[in-house]
Amino acid sequence: MIHAVILAGGSGTRLWPLSRRQLPKQFLRLEGDRSLLEATLDRLQPLVDPANALVVTGCEHARGEAYQALRPFRTLLEPVGRNTAPAIALAAAWLSRGGADPVMLVLPADHVIRDRPAFHAALRQAIDAAEQGALVTFGIRPTHPETGYGYVRAVTDGRADAPVERFTEKPDAATAEAFLADGHYWWNSGMFVWRASTILDEIQRHLPDLYEVLERIRAEWHREPERDDPQPAVEALFHEMPSISIDYGVLERSDNVRLVPCDIGWSDVGSWDAVHELAQQDARGNAAQGNVLAIDCDNTLIHAGKRLVAAAGVRDLCVVETADAVLVVPRGETQRVRDLVGELNRRDAAESRLHLTVQRPWGSYTVLEESPAYKMKRITVTPGASLSLQRHQHRSEHWIVVSGTATVTRGEEVFTVTRNESTYIPIGERHRLENRGRIPLQIIEVQVGEYLEEDDIERFDDVYQRHQAN
Repeated sequence: MIHAVILAGGSGTRLWPLSRRQLPKQFLRLEGDRSLLEATLDRLQPLVDPANALVVTGCEHARGEAYQALRPFRTLLEPVGRNTAPAIALAAAWLSRGGADPVMLVLPADHVIRDRPAFHAALRQAIDAAEQGALVTFGIRPTHPETGYGYVRAVTDGRADAPVERFTEKPDAATAEAFLADGHYWWNSGMFVWRASTILDEIQRHLPDLYEVLERIRAEWHREPERDDPQPAVEALFHEMPSISIDYGVLERSDNVRLVPCDIGWSDVGSWDAVHELAQQDARGNAAQGNVLAIDCDNTLIHAGKRLVAAAGVRDLCVVETADAVLVVPRGETQRVRDLVGELNRRDAAESRLHLTVQRPWGSYTVLEESPAYKMKRITVTPGASLSLQRHQHRSEHWIVVSGTATVTRGEEVFTVTRNESTYIPIGERHRLENRGRIPLQIIEVQVGEYLEEDDIERFDDVYQRHQAN
């Protein structure tokens, strides 16, 4: 039996402002009409039955902006981020319950692979090695001295799989040049194949503190096997696990790692430079998406999300526009986007966390205008969905229905509000908004008060099991 474990818990900071902390790049459509997560699962077929795919992601994603994106998939939710080793250990333990020992394909959710037949051939080679008890990683032949990737040294000599000699974290430019000249270094793709029992044995050997917490989680699962729900035990104990990568915690310490070299049209889409390389370009090396006017430009990426972006006479730039932010950075320096996001986080800026249009399990809202005293939103509620029963301590709300029919709970009252009608929610009043109709409900909400942030929500009942302001 072959299972896929898709790691979808990253924050995607290097593709800001398109990627935000609460809706990172793995849930976005960077190419075509499929998100990177959807494309990752699609390309595994027919080797992996979709029913045997498990997505490991954060509670914040699954109960917030990525709720709809994750609905089609089986999920295992991390209450806090603890890097890849705890996520992989948790998935291996869950897939091993009842004595099973599947081969696990462990793949990031946010990569692009263009050559599916070559990818499948590499997977088959890796599966053969994993069935013999090896830990298998995939090596990508370097095309340039990249400092944003880790490296793996293995002398393949034409073999389908070769022993790994060493792992190296992201090098400086001179070291990357030396690796390229050496000829036996490969980019570390972050994709792995192994039996669940093999990786659990290695984790027990090399990461005993992590394994001890894992055993306590498994004991809770065994206590109620009929429940078939991993989350209560995970949410109680997962935070005690150390934060460590599978590369550093296990693979660099193991003598049982094999490398499958592959040429599969791979990219980790780890920067706007990578997006430019993947995009369709004109004769002068320009890649444009959205409403773009570019005159006399060269080697430039322009992404327009909301407005017209016009450029004349610019070269070697990445320009990315969204409704609330514009990024301008030279080509070749797009890794510095992480520095910008770090500064935004230091300032606790909303632009690092959310877009102006924020996805929610029940629909979405868009901030139309705000000031210190009021905020105006457009709220869309999908048919059959409802917001939580809640109240606010610092603001009142005025709702005007512009399409559909709203079912409103206000205190002990339950009533409907139709198009071109309105209602008022006083400060401190329990209330709920529902769409019991067949078409999307749209309202304009005007908040008035001394504090208008999303954490001024006290929930009393919520079908989406959210405990924070989502």
